Amino acid sequence: MTTAAPAILLTPGPLTTRLETRQAMLRDWGSRDEAFIALTAEMRRRLLALAGGGDSHAAVPLQGSGTFIVEATIATLVGPADHLLVLVNGAYGERIAAIARRLGRRVDVLTWEEDQPVSPASVDRALAENPAITHVALVHCETTTGLLNPLAEIAALTSRHGKALLVDAMSSFGALPIDLKAHPVAAVMASSNKCLEGVPGLGFALIERRTLAAAKGNCPSLSLDLHDQWQGFETNGQWRFTPPVQVVAALVAALRQLEAEGDPPARLRRYRANFDTLAAGMAEMGFRLFLDAAVQAPIIATFHSPAEPWFRFDGFYRALAGRGFLIYPGKLSRADSFRIGCIGAIEPADFQRLLEAIAAIVDEMKTA
Repeated sequence: MTTAAPAILLTPGPLTTRLETRQAMLRDWGSRDEAFIALTAEMRRRLLALAGGGDSHAAVPLQGSGTFIVEATIATLVGPADHLLVLVNGAYGERIAAIARRLGRRVDVLTWEEDQPVSPASVDRALAENPAITHVALVHCETTTGLLNPLAEIAALTSRHGKALLVDAMSSFGALPIDLKAHPVAAVMASSNKCLEGVPGLGFALIERRTLAAAKGNCPSLSLDLHDQWQGFETNGQWRFTPPVQVVAALVAALRQLEAEGDPPARLRRYRANFDTLAAGMAEMGFRLFLDAAVQAPIIATFHSPAEPWFRFDGFYRALAGRGFLIYPGKLSRADSFRIGCIGAIEPADFQRLLEAIAAIVDEMKTA
């Protein structure tokens, strides 16, 4: 009996991982054992180092997906008397606002079109007009489209206004530059299964220690309270509740591989080579990118679906899956589209093979 080769995941996560990452999950760990406590400490230390967190921030991991850590961070840091401004130009900014409303927090939203970056001038004006705002939330790379928002500029102006900036860096952390020494950010939220190339099941926040200390009692949830989670790590190095031990082991293996690759700058170069290969080849076949090059991050590419009657996404998806490539449907509110991820343990050669498959599928669809 033969086994089919595993599919290449061209998605924003879960994504294709290295063999060493998967092998790290073959061992069982005691969650209170000294070896696992040391593994958790290494993970937290490496995560902080990637963003220059140093002594100013603490890494607080949490079981669950990226959305879990976003909800936990908002619930912990945005108190009942606080006022959150959410900067929205995609589905994940909208999700932050929805989470804050569900928590009963006071929320305002500034909205841009899905192909437009957040405007620092508009944010500056909103903060000047409403001094009651205490926190601002920004999605660094909006996974809806692959759009890159101006983190450095937003961090500078929120600091000038005395507001705490919360950054959803799910699809940027580990590749795109994030420097907590250079840019004042109260919290950066990300997960194990995107640019870090780990497996799903763990989110984390890098939070200013003084901000965490002041957040005691804010969170209405027991399991999502990042202040108490942090205190547990600071006290004995242990998780408060059963940790995803194999996911932690896989993430540490992936973080070691990231260092061996050359840290985020080297990973970004590989992802950019992936994106450039994909974009050039798709353009030759007549596919149009949704975003302007000036705001496109090399994380995920959103393409307009061809308007011609021969194109049906479901058939396109199934044909690609049959050839070993899994992509994502579009997530735009106003245009038919599909998305192809450029991250994970994949190389430009994989995208050359993808392009050959797409060319063959397009020919088949046109002549069907």
